[in-house]
Amino acid sequence: MSSDAKPKKSLVLNAFVMMCSGHQSPGLWRHPDDESWRFNEVSHWVELAKLLEEAKFHGIFIADVLGGYDVYSNSLDPAKISGAQWPVNEPFSVIAAMAAATKSIGFGVTASTTYEQPYHFARRLSTVDHLSKGRLGWNIVTSYLDSAAKNLGFTEQPKHDDRYAQAEEYVKVIYKLLESSWRDDAVKLDREKGVYTQPDLVRPINHRGKYFTVPGPHICQPSPQRTPLILQAGTSRAGKQFAAQNAEAIFVSAHAPEVCAKSIAEVRELAKTQYGRDPTNIKVLALVTAILGRTEEEAQAKLADYRKYASHEGALALFGGWTGIDLSKYGEEEELRQVDSNAVRSTVEGYARFAPGTSKWTRQTVAEHVAIGGNGPIFVGTPSQVADGLEVWVNEADVDGFNFAYALFPQSFKDISELLLPELRRRGLFWDDYAVPGGTYRENFYQKPGQTGPLDEHIVSSYRWKAGVPPGQHIIPE
Repeated sequence: MSSDAKPKKSLVLNAFVMMCSGHQSPGLWRHPDDESWRFNEVSHWVELAKLLEEAKFHGIFIADVLGGYDVYSNSLDPAKISGAQWPVNEPFSVIAAMAAATKSIGFGVTASTTYEQPYHFARRLSTVDHLSKGRLGWNIVTSYLDSAAKNLGFTEQPKHDDRYAQAEEYVKVIYKLLESSWRDDAVKLDREKGVYTQPDLVRPINHRGKYFTVPGPHICQPSPQRTPLILQAGTSRAGKQFAAQNAEAIFVSAHAPEVCAKSIAEVRELAKTQYGRDPTNIKVLALVTAILGRTEEEAQAKLADYRKYASHEGALALFGGWTGIDLSKYGEEEELRQVDSNAVRSTVEGYARFAPGTSKWTRQTVAEHVAIGGNGPIFVGTPSQVADGLEVWVNEADVDGFNFAYALFPQSFKDISELLLPELRRRGLFWDDYAVPGGTYRENFYQKPGQTGPLDEHIVSSYRWKAGVPPGQHIIPE
């Protein structure tokens, strides 16, 4: 139901995937038409990138975790058995192969600021941005699993706000390395004079902070974007501040638009009042799963078929990792809205608001809701019905696009490409082609040719050592 009160948004659409089987729909790897179990094969990812570029998706958003989901039943076994984001591979490794097979689609990759030195990580960012010709995005996370922390030298994960304080310094080190260490034109490749890089146009950053000491200089020359497109997911108080200053795109996951509308508005207001940014330049993308049919009956039959393969144990493993709540402690018929734990009660109330028709919320009810689509809504129906649902999110939560999870890989994306995208185009909600064919992720994200680096209003712009600025005249921001 589109609103005539304001111009329609040209939606940003990404595929939401992970280098594992199932991802947001544990157990669906068992379905005879699913190929998510092929995630170890390069061809699997190259085929996906080509499929999505043909459909003109903006990007492929690759999630990641550094540990297993072992909260439910105090064991990793439910995740092992169901394949609930276990096993999971490292996502940066496959980007170059996907980029080599495509020209325009972007790649947003999740990486944590908590467990890797920024000097080392900046090298990976620059390398992949070079190899993809500027089509890399970095989804900045601070990590949330104790299982990861224990394997990376900690007894438990650092406290939430401490992780964000470290992240603040981490991204500043990254900005200094990527933007301030080399002048835009430092690499000369002057064969006559034998000068590859002009030495006075590369400098150390000499960063000394609470968490990191990085003298530099950056080991890589400037890449096409220098700083990859910055994505972020986090709606806590610290997360909102971080996003308001740094994020170009924000990823939200909630079962209903009213759950995240207030948070989105707050981030936009913070960006405007505290950091001088145009709030409309921050694009908010919501997690959704679309199950499409040419008729409503066909779509509902698909959903019923998928439910036969969904793993409830895997769903509860994911729920435990996301919330820290172990639902194995509660009886099968126990009403979770009545339990003593405020964390359990408030979380389940969120699910109840999403589906008020369910009178009793139990462990089983939660498992059924998480088992397909994870922590986001499922839109089931014809292209018109699904498009209506997406427009409700745009109008009520002020989102700018969607990260589409899959039930079946790659069939869910084929259905979106063949059925949904023509309907969105008919409504004026999705482009016909890339704004900058062969351009960088950021150019297509903002639909601005030449916008390879962050906008001038973004904090990163103050770090860039531009061509023509003499050594000593550009001061590295603290």
